[in-house]
Amino acid sequence: MQFTRLLVVLLLSIYSQFALATLPIQLWQTTAGTWVYFVESRGLPILDISVDFDAGSSTDTPETSGRANLTLQLLSLGAGGLSEDQIAKSLADVGAELGGRFDQDRAGVSIRTLSSTRERNQALDVLGRVIQRPEFPEDVLERERTRVITGLKDADTKPDHIASHTLKKMLYGSHPYGLRSSGEIASLELLQRKDLLDLYQSRYLAANAVISIMGDVSRVEAAAIAEALTRDLPQGKLNVTLPAVAAPVAETRRITHPASQSHIILAYPGLRRDDPDFFPLVVGNYILGGGGFVSRLMQEIRQNRGLAYSVYSSFSPLRQEGPFEIGLQTKKEQSEESLRITQQVLTKFIESGPTQKELIAAKQNIIGGFPLRLDSNKKIVDQLAMIGFYNLPLTYLDDYVKAIGKVTTLQVKKAFQRRIKPEGMVTVVVGAVENK
Repeated sequence: MQFTRLLVVLLLSIYSQFALATLPIQLWQTTAGTWVYFVESRGLPILDISVDFDAGSSTDTPETSGRANLTLQLLSLGAGGLSEDQIAKSLADVGAELGGRFDQDRAGVSIRTLSSTRERNQALDVLGRVIQRPEFPEDVLERERTRVITGLKDADTKPDHIASHTLKKMLYGSHPYGLRSSGEIASLELLQRKDLLDLYQSRYLAANAVISIMGDVSRVEAAAIAEALTRDLPQGKLNVTLPAVAAPVAETRRITHPASQSHIILAYPGLRRDDPDFFPLVVGNYILGGGGFVSRLMQEIRQNRGLAYSVYSSFSPLRQEGPFEIGLQTKKEQSEESLRITQQVLTKFIESGPTQKELIAAKQNIIGGFPLRLDSNKKIVDQLAMIGFYNLPLTYLDDYVKAIGKVTTLQVKKAFQRRIKPEGMVTVVVGAVENK
């Protein structure tokens, strides 16, 4: 036991130093008011940039559901005088990759390019056009609308999509987090080009954007890049507010489906990015169902009873309480037993908390795996974007490791008791056994 505790302390020390030594984050604002998070790295001739906006699916309404997603998708399909084919060709010519990020809170555009002058300038010219001068062509809107609707019709036949869509509505009700990110068919059919333009002008604001830069450029070069990417963004300042997430009405919904297996998901509003219980919940979740084969749920559901191949639990932190979920698939005839055992494991965990042995093992694994979050430029840019968007401390990555190392069994127990109410959870079983 003494050796194990010493190992935890040693890992904590090593990885804390690693985070600080390798990520000297520089922070400033552009002339347009955009915050810039920058880490210089000369090891590879690569540059990664991410630009994030307060333009996630929670900016939609039931009437405009799908607008935010379509707006982001169309940014790169015609901008600044370039058609989508010209944009794609210009990026391919220099080997650059354009990407995106979208969830309830954020809409982001990212690019990876070589840092050499020609390649970098051409790639950044495209990125600048995409985020500052999107055109939202009518014909492209119609094509993408049709594509999304076709995808939704297909998704609505699949048990996993039915389960997640139904669960989100049950969990969040009329809260914006309850809206489907891709939209609903009825609302998508009514969207006009003006709706996308209005969202862009009101949400893709320089003062609310966050730029993350990682790679082979100097601070002076990074500052020039940030200025060029933000000077023509829409102006204005948005005070972002979201309504509080209310506790859901506890319900278990069973949906028949011809699939051979039942898809089971349980959920409760779980975790905010700035939650004071963040670290105890992260450690506790690893023990409960986030740690793969060593988790309690996996032991009870798979190893001891053979009810499912896999079972998981997860927190998805957002600006407001993102979902805490437990999910599994099992044979239809075992669905009720699997659900009952899952609920029992969760209830016992919340009542009693983890053991000291489980806690030490969880902290070792989380701390030991922490460098994998920082082992590429892309991953580091993602971390910078998250820190910037949610206004977390610059020392967040170092604080993360330290905070994990300090979590106690009592903190885990109390955090779960405060935040997760098993009796108040919503549950969906798709592929339920039909009553005869």
